[in-house]
Amino acid sequence: MVRHGWTGRILEVYLGSRTSRVIEPPAWLYDKFIGGKGLAGHYLSQHLDMEWDDPDMPILIFAGPLVGTRAPTSGRATVMSRSPLTGTVGDASVGGSLGTKIKQARYDGIILRGSSDKWIGVEIVDDEVAFVDATPLLDLTNGDAMELLAGKGSVALVGPAAQRGVRFSSLMVDRHFAAARNGIGLSFAKKRIKYLSCDGGTRVPVHDARELDRAREDIFRLVSASPILLGESGIRNMGTPALYDLMHTRRMMPTDNFRTTFFPDAPNLNAYAVKKLYSPRRKGCAGCHILCKKSSADGVVLPEFETLSHFTALIGNSDLHTAVRANVLCNEYGIDTISAAVTLACFSEIEGEDLTPDRIMEILGQIVRREGIGDQLADGSALWAASRGKPTSSMSVKGLELPAYDPRGAYGMALAYATSTRGGCHLRAYPIGHEILRKPVATDRFSFAGKARIIKIAEDTNAVIDSLTACKFVFFASSLEEYAHALSAVTGVETTATDLSKTGERIYYHERIMNARWGFNSKDDDLPPRFFKEAGSSGPDFDVPPLDRDDFLRARARYYKVRGLDADGAPTRDKAKELDLEWNDL
Repeated sequence: MVRHGWTGRILEVYLGSRTSRVIEPPAWLYDKFIGGKGLAGHYLSQHLDMEWDDPDMPILIFAGPLVGTRAPTSGRATVMSRSPLTGTVGDASVGGSLGTKIKQARYDGIILRGSSDKWIGVEIVDDEVAFVDATPLLDLTNGDAMELLAGKGSVALVGPAAQRGVRFSSLMVDRHFAAARNGIGLSFAKKRIKYLSCDGGTRVPVHDARELDRAREDIFRLVSASPILLGESGIRNMGTPALYDLMHTRRMMPTDNFRTTFFPDAPNLNAYAVKKLYSPRRKGCAGCHILCKKSSADGVVLPEFETLSHFTALIGNSDLHTAVRANVLCNEYGIDTISAAVTLACFSEIEGEDLTPDRIMEILGQIVRREGIGDQLADGSALWAASRGKPTSSMSVKGLELPAYDPRGAYGMALAYATSTRGGCHLRAYPIGHEILRKPVATDRFSFAGKARIIKIAEDTNAVIDSLTACKFVFFASSLEEYAHALSAVTGVETTATDLSKTGERIYYHERIMNARWGFNSKDDDLPPRFFKEAGSSGPDFDVPPLDRDDFLRARARYYKVRGLDADGAPTRDKAKELDLEWNDL
């Protein structure tokens, strides 16, 4: 199959035999799942009888039809397998140039199967696939390893932490971009893949370049009018730490392992403090003009919002330099910053130990090397807390640590955490848009009213975004309508926003089916008890009470209804049929 936008080719790599082949999926599969996250989910669903570490459990790296074209923010890729940390669908949308290089090598995706008997690098240049001895890289940090791999196109690399079995290991792409959540780095390490590189020289064909330019202009116009994206205090100028003050003033900044929601030193640790101390420079993904990532004048990668918040307020740290050092260490050794910080906070609470800057760096070093107390903490906060007989001290959902938005300050976020198919994740629905930024429509953040439908629609939308594969930030300003126009121009297949929404619903429901097969149900669609029993930190003009348990359960029941699940959160045969999903795949 040959279409504009898509290549109609997927590369299958067999690590055990050091061979590869190209498969050509039928056209209907692209119509059904688009690309990126959707297509990756299709291939993951063929392995529902396997544990995450089964040699036959694939790792899937997929780009979308807009990648490699002039469509804005379309330079991303999805990396997916079953999560080593949670056992759920484990995926991450990652920036850099990996997705673009995959498309330029004339593939829509790469499937890694089997496992190697020694550490290797997989090097892809157009139709050529080489398997390279990677043992010389094993003792190197990610930065040093990336320098040796320069010139090989886009490089996705696991660090020393994954080699040592840290359960929340990340995959670093082009040195500065992380596929971080769910422990996807450990999936690579289990197969003894140290790195994958990809390069290619083929331009991605576009059906109607003039119409794509019109769609592009519409998106740029909307982004230009968005204060949170391009405003003086927006993400382009301040990076994602632009959100730091918003969480602080709304009393929803997770502090002391989510025991409080207000950190008095926050005004000295915000985006302006970062700008004053580090004079940030802009970086970004291929094809993006927002350029949300920041590095210091001397090249040090600066923490994004989640990392900055969790390595300050969450663990009681008032030293900005320590947060920057922690971010560098996590990236150099390859661990997820959110899970690392929440695990530290859990340790601090259970052990009753206040963490000094030196102690923070000491324990992080022990985690990445799996030595001392780090050997236990390297499995994440849920397993650590359970081993100490205090499972409720782990601030996680489905075993995935919660990011930097306290759910008592935004009830849509509370529901989104609970229903997320990959565990405690803000990006499945990201209701911060309407609850905090008041876009596209302001909603009462202290109410569950209407949130069930809002979260369901947002999950569908974000599933499409990750399948195209685009950036969620641009959707603070634009919508599926503009991206349907771009997709139609690229592919020549007339597509509407309604079409995309339906496809997003299919992709997300498919993930619910996979999780149900793996044993997840309503008991897993829940929050830590703390949020229902303990109040947050009230402000001068408002209170932050505990979540009302009955209200939460009613909202979750409404979500199940609008999502087409049964009362226990399980998928149904009728809904699967409506969405053209094979029930026999269960």
